[in-house]
Amino acid sequence: MGVDMIEADSTPHNFDYPDGRMAENILYFARLLRSAGMPVGPDRVLDAVTAVKTLGIGLREDFYWCMFALFVNRADQRSLFDQAFHIFWRNPRIMERLMSAMLPTVRVEHEQDFQEMSRRLADAMGTDSGKEHQEPKSDEVELDAAFTYSKREVLQKIDFEQMTAAELVAAKKAIAQLRLPIMDVPTRRFTRDNRGAQIDMRTTLRASLRAGNAIPLKFKRPRRRHPTLVILCDISGSMNRYSRMFLHFMHAVTNDRDRVHTFVFATRLTNISRHLRHRDVDVALDNVAAAVNDWAGGTRIGACLKEFNARWSRRVLGQAAITLIISDGLDRDEAAGLEGQMERLSKSTKRLIWLNPLLRYEGFEARAKGIKAMLPWVDDFRSSHNLASLVELGRVLSRA
Repeated sequence: MGVDMIEADSTPHNFDYPDGRMAENILYFARLLRSAGMPVGPDRVLDAVTAVKTLGIGLREDFYWCMFALFVNRADQRSLFDQAFHIFWRNPRIMERLMSAMLPTVRVEHEQDFQEMSRRLADAMGTDSGKEHQEPKSDEVELDAAFTYSKREVLQKIDFEQMTAAELVAAKKAIAQLRLPIMDVPTRRFTRDNRGAQIDMRTTLRASLRAGNAIPLKFKRPRRRHPTLVILCDISGSMNRYSRMFLHFMHAVTNDRDRVHTFVFATRLTNISRHLRHRDVDVALDNVAAAVNDWAGGTRIGACLKEFNARWSRRVLGQAAITLIISDGLDRDEAAGLEGQMERLSKSTKRLIWLNPLLRYEGFEARAKGIKAMLPWVDDFRSSHNLASLVELGRVLSRA
């Protein structure tokens, strides 16, 4: 596949597409984005060709932003689009090297814009990095129940950051079917129960008025219901690839049970509980994207927790609430005031669970100031980088 070069200088170029291959290359580029998982349809391709023909874009920067405005509709798609654009439109020989690449991560030589390419983009460009290597067939087949192959089990152990487009689709379907256990906890209210351990004085007195001389005893027991679940998800730049998957997780949890409150934060705190209650996950995520203005920005964990404690904690933290914090703990403000806010949050909730994708590394050490300030106040410190970690979260929540 040939790709017409777009030089990085300031010389305007003629993009009269009937005589050249610009329209064809835009079509190939749109097909690449669609294979990588971006929602690019024929209407956007036609709009892109029309825009290039009408505007006569000659500078590389102008052409980039023209394609960006037409093909990108979510903030989480920017990194993927940026990689695809700089690879596809800079050097056609890179395509030949990608066709023969066999590693999970394809490194691009002589490119300084980025160091490595995601498996989603490599898989979309036709590499075998995201495909399973087929073993040669043998005439003799042996079955061993202990080593049976399961594609679903393999998918559970793949890091969200290393998944291909097809694996991401399968993971999102698995997350949509995920159901967290709903345990019951006793509340301060009571309900009638003839086998209860406490006498219901009010009901007993009312029954004695109707019974005459007899006083029938009525009993009660504590009412039980599942606790409130509060989720605080970090959507900063360092958590960008993981937060996209956790939005699907939060949508599944919100539609599976009541009394779920979801918040996202980067430089500010945003309540997205109302948006995630929509049954259609695509509509829900579109509403979230429209409501959140600090996606993939910096991280101010201390300031966001301060806003949550001052504005939302008394509203949502009650009746043995469980709080999930999904963050890598990397704070731009160098943990200013973070320890005090974590202490207050820990005392306001029944159970505080921290999900950190950095725990996927075997040599992880709590060296960052934000991690050191948060860690003493959490009840459970867990990893959250693949489907298996979400399944393990269900086991953690099911414990008394």
